[in-house]
Amino acid sequence: MTDKKKRVGILISGRGSNMMSLIAAARDSGYPAEIACVLANRPEAEGLAKARSAGIKTRAIDHALFKGRGDFEAALDDALREAGVELVACAGFMRLMTPDFVERWRDRMLNIHPSLLPAFRGLHTHERVLAAGVKITGCTVHIVRAEMDEGPVIAQAAVPVLNGDTLERLAGRVLEAEHKLYPHALALFASGRVRIAGEKVLGPQVSINQEKALFCPPLA
Repeated sequence: MTDKKKRVGILISGRGSNMMSLIAAARDSGYPAEIACVLANRPEAEGLAKARSAGIKTRAIDHALFKGRGDFEAALDDALREAGVELVACAGFMRLMTPDFVERWRDRMLNIHPSLLPAFRGLHTHERVLAAGVKITGCTVHIVRAEMDEGPVIAQAAVPVLNGDTLERLAGRVLEAEHKLYPHALALFASGRVRIAGEKVLGPQVSINQEKALFCPPLA
């Protein structure tokens, strides 16, 4: 573990709700990371104003103004390095990155996805969860790899799918879990309590009171 706070750059595309959970967590003096900047690929992203109100340095880098993904990612990389960023946290960043960019930040870039990966990768996650009729879903924080929603898993949270769930109700419960999971996972990673070993994450074991299975529906 290290006492030095890691400088984190957050990437967003929209409202930035997970971004705000990270900013809130980083206000704690004992938190092992500080938010160095928030970058958005859409100038109209609501999260930019929220981050500015929280006193965080922000910048919009509009991907539509660049000739290609490489040029856009070069500008993104420059902005991250200018801010002294050591770790990148994708928080609703709706751009699939090139292998070159992923390699530049290999094992230093995190993402959160609203399912228990490797299940339900990609978009329209909650719709597909409901259509599949699964009983348990959740969210995952993982290390970014070039393939969509791939990479070593840092942490997960399970969320039950309830009878009569609507898309909005299920999405709301998963998002509530995301807001707790992402700061927890970032703290584990930034502090060195978890580390990457190939394509797996090594870290703290499940505590004794969490060994029991979660049953849905519950056992009689």
